[in-house]
Amino acid sequence: MSDQKQPKNESSSRPTSQSTNIVWHDGEVSRADRAKVLGHQGCTLWLTGLSGSGKSTVGVALEHALNARGVLAYRLDGDNVRHGLNANLGFGADDRKENIRRIGEVAKLFADAGVVTISSFISPYQADRDQVRKIHEDAGLKFLEVFINTPIEICEQRDPKGLYKKARAGEIKGFTGIDDPYELPKDPEIDLKTGENTIEQSVEQLVAELTKRGLINS
Repeated sequence: MSDQKQPKNESSSRPTSQSTNIVWHDGEVSRADRAKVLGHQGCTLWLTGLSGSGKSTVGVALEHALNARGVLAYRLDGDNVRHGLNANLGFGADDRKENIRRIGEVAKLFADAGVVTISSFISPYQADRDQVRKIHEDAGLKFLEVFINTPIEICEQRDPKGLYKKARAGEIKGFTGIDDPYELPKDPEIDLKTGENTIEQSVEQLVAELTKRGLINS
């Protein structure tokens, strides 16, 4: 009997399927089998925060640190995903929602495969982040919301892509933190203050949390 839960056809966490005559097909390799091969469990760390908060930087450093420890990790980055899978989506509210839904489903598949999945997305709306959490919980997978808690003043000082400058000049409309809201996480599993701590300290905090939860070995 597989330990992987069959998706719920009427789950409120995803839109009604337009596909017909489809049936979920379980394999003969269970999630536990994959964990035995890899030596650790799969999960998703969802890094959320303002542009310039350090999501991608922390994600890159964490991926490197985990792989150096023999942990299979893979990073899903907001801009990278929009180059391919979500290239057809813009930045309006509906497209942002679909952007997060799609990557939530992809992250679930990676986590089910046993990968420690590091998703770095602004994901400004609590409802969208909750939807991704539910996608994972419905599948019996661990989901850790990581708030990259960096004040907007610091993000603007960094402004690595020059986006805040353009937003302040009116060249970008609907920019999160300027003329579009960012809803603070209500109860994140991990709160990272990259304005106070180094990247190395942030990575250490994340690795310690994964170890404490038994997702990776010490």
